[in-house]
Amino acid sequence: MKALVALSRIFVGVLFIISGFIKLNDPLGFSYKLQEYFSPDVLNLPFLEPYALGISVLVVVFEVVLGAFLLIGYKPKFTVWSLLLMILFFTFLTFYSAYFDKVKDCGCFGDALKLTPWESFTKDVVLLLFILVLFFGLKHIQPVFGKLQTTVLALMSFILSLWFGFHVLEHLPSIDFRAYAIGENIHEGMIIPEDAPKPVLEYSWKFNVNGSDKIIVTDGSYPTVEGDFVSVETEVLQEGYTPPVVDFSIETNEADLTEEFLNKDNVIVVVSYSLEKIERNGALKLKKLQDLARKRGYEVIGLTASGDEAKQRINEAYKIDFEWYLCDEKALKTVVRSNPGVLELDKGTVMQKVHWNDIADLDLPMTFSNPELKTKLDHVFSLDQKFRDTWENFDNNFKEQSKIDSLNLIEVEAVIKDHGYPGKSLVGDKTSAAAFYVIQHSDKIGEYLSLLEQAARNKELDNIKFAMAKDRYLMSNGKEQVYGTQGTVLNQNSSPENIIWPIKNPSKVDALRRISGFETTLAEHGKGLFGDDFEYKVYTLQEVKELEKDNPWIMELLKDVN
Repeated sequence: MKALVALSRIFVGVLFIISGFIKLNDPLGFSYKLQEYFSPDVLNLPFLEPYALGISVLVVVFEVVLGAFLLIGYKPKFTVWSLLLMILFFTFLTFYSAYFDKVKDCGCFGDALKLTPWESFTKDVVLLLFILVLFFGLKHIQPVFGKLQTTVLALMSFILSLWFGFHVLEHLPSIDFRAYAIGENIHEGMIIPEDAPKPVLEYSWKFNVNGSDKIIVTDGSYPTVEGDFVSVETEVLQEGYTPPVVDFSIETNEADLTEEFLNKDNVIVVVSYSLEKIERNGALKLKKLQDLARKRGYEVIGLTASGDEAKQRINEAYKIDFEWYLCDEKALKTVVRSNPGVLELDKGTVMQKVHWNDIADLDLPMTFSNPELKTKLDHVFSLDQKFRDTWENFDNNFKEQSKIDSLNLIEVEAVIKDHGYPGKSLVGDKTSAAAFYVIQHSDKIGEYLSLLEQAARNKELDNIKFAMAKDRYLMSNGKEQVYGTQGTVLNQNSSPENIIWPIKNPSKVDALRRISGFETTLAEHGKGLFGDDFEYKVYTLQEVKELEKDNPWIMELLKDVN
């Protein structure tokens, strides 16, 4: 019995310390799990949900301390009784969760080790047996050290546990077991391998056969039966593969931009699962972060589950103006244990991640080599767009914009003469498009097309921008475009019709667009240009010429078309 107690003492003590430490490393995550247990669908104790974090810290500190107490032999009777009561409660909780299929993961080992409800229950039953050994062999549990040393060690275990829990709450978990840890790639975490296990499902089909119900069980195929179908129920016999990253998205109300942002470099993501609950001291730091990041060439976005009204209110209150995108609240709570928290993403890889308390620790070196030139081109770009977004006073604005375009072209040509194409390494990702837009809005696209192509090949300019320039150049010379970026208006019998300008190889254009980095098909692009009612139709140059005999502009373009 003495040997069995010694073995149980080591096993239970070490397991409680490990389990408690893992949860103490992430008490906020454990509090989310407790909120799940307290919810109306599980234990129906919603009044405890506001206190979940406090309960979380107390429970995990107590768990670590009890493990330490058991190993050093401090107050054996109190320790064993506490362990017994705790394991009885946990055993009930995991059985309830497993039997009624309420909570898919008990959270016993946080994100370090995922256990199914029945695995958690089995683990607790085994622990209960070992603790019963300790209970009945209590007299064999003696202190390892003298009374003073044992008391000091017990007190130190409590103080260190409490300090560590407070430390990670004020910063971030010291060990990040989640799929959003520094160095992890979010896009790769979403991928389901081709050979991944598929879920095994059982379908129970109910039919009415000659006035009575008949149940037929299949693996999904529709049964052949003489009767009327009533209903079908599905049961998951075996779960399939679940990728590490689920429910993560970067969306607007109209579009999913996840792929776009996960393919970008130098993106600062401010995460707030709820703007209504954002920490004020953290929000006050966002303006300085935004300005510094942009100055050094980073794009700044926000991710939240809150609505438009909350986004606008927060931006106005804290004088920030970056765009907030939508993401699932549970996913955002998993991304970073802070509200707000901040990540740096480079092509979907998490390069840095900090709690709002540690925003000043972010390392944001310049992403380009010429800040002065960036400032100049940012101003050029703002002028390039000055009158392009409004139709008011069109004639006057068109004249003013034409003057601006001429001056901008002079500026950009001087920059190109001195520096070559001012691309990403020189002026940063966003500003690298400034010279492109000025050239695109001039009559010199052909003169600079090879320069734009070379910049795209060297990854100094997005390939999509070069594709747009090439298509516009081809269209302006009455030739078929390649990528389908350009549209125009035909006037058939005085009735305008929006069209995509004729394409060289329309049957393969969508494949070419994918290879070139476009995220939309040609048909989807057409709807983006002309509205959801647009239906893409293939036109040849000859057909456009026949339809536009009375349009001098079109006819001038197509004068050499036979």
